[in-house]
Amino acid sequence: MMRRILLLSVVCVSVLLTGISAQAQKLETAVFAGGCFWCVESDFDKVPGVVKTISGYTGGTGPSPTYDTYVKKGHVEAVKITFDVEKTSYKKLLNVFWHSVNPTDPGGQFCDRGRAYSTAIFAQSRKQVAIAKASKTSLKKQNPAKNIVTPILGASRFYPSESYHQGYATRNPIRYKFYRSSCGRDRQVRKVWGKMAYRGIPGH
Repeated sequence: MMRRILLLSVVCVSVLLTGISAQAQKLETAVFAGGCFWCVESDFDKVPGVVKTISGYTGGTGPSPTYDTYVKKGHVEAVKITFDVEKTSYKKLLNVFWHSVNPTDPGGQFCDRGRAYSTAIFAQSRKQVAIAKASKTSLKKQNPAKNIVTPILGASRFYPSESYHQGYATRNPIRYKFYRSSCGRDRQVRKVWGKMAYRGIPGH
């Protein structure tokens, strides 16, 4: 009997602590398109405060896109990022985004060409629109020689991609590293941003 009481006590405490932990997390979402979603997902997985990343398709008009149809349906590759506002901010995520892509390229990203691989910010609220616009204005002022072409768009329905795309960098590290290196993503980001280029450094 005593063991049952102790077991119930432990379970109750565990449930209570789990509930408190969940309440302590104030979660919001951000959606960024930055070329290959494997790479965007991998970059944001390294950012402190990011709770979850999902690769997917958005920005088009055709319903239920798949990897074989999303281009025809007008979607772009994007990543939905869930983050804890107590540990990071939308402004900080924007800073990571700008410096992990080439926002001056209107034709795609790195070796991946076409609108499907273009950069875009899909603001999820009016507040995010304002923050994104301020961030873009600041970026232009700091880099007047760079023509920042990344659009700030309203939220569009986000369709998660197939399961084999999720967490690709973690599940297929050799293939991922080969693709990223061959595509020249890091080299070109460094060429655009120099020392400001994002390299997965916490607090960037």
